[in-house]
Amino acid sequence: MTDSQIIGLAQQVGSKSLRWLHSFYEGGLGGFQEDVTTDLANPNEIYKPLGEVALATGLLLREGVAGADDTRIARQVIDLAWAELREGDLLYDRQLRYPLMTDPLEVYVHFARAGFRHRALEEQLATLNRLHSVRAAEQLPSRRLASANARRVIGLDQLEDWDELAAATWLGATPEPWIIDWLTAYYVTHSVFHLTDWGARPECLPPHIRDYLRDWLPAWLDVWQEVGHWDLVGELLIVAACIGELDHGATGWAALASAQQPDGLLPKDANTATQGDPAQLLTDHGHTAVVAVVAATTTLARALGGTTGVPAGAPTVAAGAPPEN
Repeated sequence: MTDSQIIGLAQQVGSKSLRWLHSFYEGGLGGFQEDVTTDLANPNEIYKPLGEVALATGLLLREGVAGADDTRIARQVIDLAWAELREGDLLYDRQLRYPLMTDPLEVYVHFARAGFRHRALEEQLATLNRLHSVRAAEQLPSRRLASANARRVIGLDQLEDWDELAAATWLGATPEPWIIDWLTAYYVTHSVFHLTDWGARPECLPPHIRDYLRDWLPAWLDVWQEVGHWDLVGELLIVAACIGELDHGATGWAALASAQQPDGLLPKDANTATQGDPAQLLTDHGHTAVVAVVAATTTLARALGGTTGVPAGAPTVAAGAPPEN
């Protein structure tokens, strides 16, 4: 498959996935109830998906490789997501209440990439960034990378030893590649995402890790294509873009295009129902749509040369005086 064919499939799958997501958020699904509090009894239900959709749309806006219609749709979706988070006030409140939690930082960074800023939250994060207690909090190595990259993107003081962070991961050890399992594969992909800031900093991936991925990524793609786990296939396609090996993803893009339904729904796997209640469909397959948009964006950016910057006219929201509690 030629590079132009890969680009064409990536554009097709990514655009259809973006429009599928847009149909839900424009229609009012995917948002909080009016009485939501910072306790967020089930963060994975709405809060985490809002961050994920902001990731996908924020990267699309950062790279500047989408057409005018997709760019407009991405801006609409991220605007809706920011409004659901009360323009950052919910993140501020949650970080204030739970200072050892990193999810407010990890969610906020996706909006910051697109030009949304919350002054009070950033001041709070800067204070926490200097505390030994916060930095010593126990986390999975890939999550520690996520926090470090978020601080890097937002512009907080960099106190991390990136080589040490990378070495602490499963991927950093470059172990026997045939022992990898489903969960570890997700850790691998996210280690790459955060080390390279979703492909914007490919030079930040240690050479021995890049070589290891070049050798074994095709085999891993074959495994999860064979079992029809399209969500993980999409994540591995992002890795292929991050390391500059677009040809590694040729069969993966063809497989995703074949699995995608006419309305844009991309199943997370070959076994989950793709018909039924719209809210359940968003819950089951929303992450895969996000992954498809990110995979398409990073693939196009590497192939065509993205802007890696905020598009002209993007908002810079410096709102967010500490709310009264």
